[in-house]
Amino acid sequence: MATAERRADVVWRGDLQKGSGTFDLVSSEAAHDLPVTWASRTERPDGKTSPEELIAAAHGSCYAMAFSNVLAEMGNEPEELNITAVCTFDADQLKVTTMVLDVSGRVPGLDAEGFQNAAEQAEQACPVSNALRGNVDIQLNASLA
Repeated sequence: MATAERRADVVWRGDLQKGSGTFDLVSSEAAHDLPVTWASRTERPDGKTSPEELIAAAHGSCYAMAFSNVLAEMGNEPEELNITAVCTFDADQLKVTTMVLDVSGRVPGLDAEGFQNAAEQAEQACPVSNALRGNVDIQLNASLA
């Protein structure tokens, strides 16, 4: 069975409220010393990221791959898919509560109903959706451009 592991290294200094951290995307070497703080997570980013932003990026890109695959298997390769992923963190509950995926796309030969059906199929096949399902409310909004 084929598997893939990816690694990130994180360093945190100080307490939750005043502390800060950085992380490196080690496997890809795509980013180093990305800053993260509690304030960037719950108030304003100020050039720093958060676990929720990273979850949104992971979910959006994973979903795009799953959706493009579903469409291609149907014989309707997409010209372009645009996904906006929004991850909501409830700081009072210390819980990620919702993931909203807004997807639009240009897919020759597909009507709005076919696009919606394929979008729902892709959400069920998306590995990140499946990792979150049952813990996070996933909402999907799809529209053919």
